[in-house]
Amino acid sequence: MAYRIFQGCPSDLPWTFSACYPPKLFFPGGGRSILPDFSMIGTFMGHKGAVWQARLSSDATIAATAAADFSAKVWDTHTGECLHTLQHAHIVRAVAFPMQANPQILATGGMEKKLRIFDLSQSGTSSTSSPTSPYGPTGANGVSGGSASTPMTSFEIGPGVHGGTIKSIIWNQDYNIITTACEDRKIRWWDLRSRLPFVEHTVDGTIGSCELNALSTSPNDPGILSVAAGKSAYFFDGTSPGRLFRKVDFKYEVASVAVNKQTGRFVTGSVGDTWARVYDLETNEELEVQKGHHGPIWSVSYSPDGKLYGTGSEDGTIKLWKACREPYGLWR
Repeated sequence: MAYRIFQGCPSDLPWTFSACYPPKLFFPGGGRSILPDFSMIGTFMGHKGAVWQARLSSDATIAATAAADFSAKVWDTHTGECLHTLQHAHIVRAVAFPMQANPQILATGGMEKKLRIFDLSQSGTSSTSSPTSPYGPTGANGVSGGSASTPMTSFEIGPGVHGGTIKSIIWNQDYNIITTACEDRKIRWWDLRSRLPFVEHTVDGTIGSCELNALSTSPNDPGILSVAAGKSAYFFDGTSPGRLFRKVDFKYEVASVAVNKQTGRFVTGSVGDTWARVYDLETNEELEVQKGHHGPIWSVSYSPDGKLYGTGSEDGTIKLWKACREPYGLWR
């Protein structure tokens, strides 16, 4: 189970997008700062296994999902149509688009231990492998009349390098650089031109989350890469791949972390309790403790404008928390 929150910022307004089990995708919110009833505006149907991750393109026109049915799917967010079904030989845990409007490529990774790049602009061509699904043929059935799985041109980056499941993929602001977080406890930065890792960093525990934190208010800022692993949160400089500028240790297992560079605060969720904690990035002082969930918080993310953050929990809920002093949406 996984939740992705505030992925994409159409017209600088937040959308909430979640992945879950049973295998369907919801995309509530969007179009206004916060809808009064937080109405669900659509559901993507088609996966036959738990959806581990969901991502929106930077312009929110298409979405990608990674699932336990051995497939990744690409969706039209306006119509709900499944545009592509990309079959793999094992569970897909991570997907990523480059930071551009209408992206034509997608990165995938998972329990195959393979980082793949798919060319979405081409169809009808052979793929680099012929994986099969344990659930049988998986059609692109996001809407009625969907076609079968789309043969797609793809290539693998760094064969044999990953020593475990790829849990997260991040496309950096530099189009040629991708970051992966792997079950072998390594964060790797890859140069797509050479298809080789040029920096790697070993963390001390099991990786819970790995996300690039950037705000729409600072479009030229490459952001901060935040990693939750074991009992620590790691913060890497987005301008210098692999440069760790802060590591914060805790007494609890960290499941997720997100940082707001503008306010100098970061939020964590933990494995062992149900609270979201807010800290000062410079002093590491605990500033707030948010209570309300009834299960571990596996995902945390700030909104594109940094004035809200969302938490996704094992209790089956997403909660939004105000992160600014001034009135915002329904908050006064």
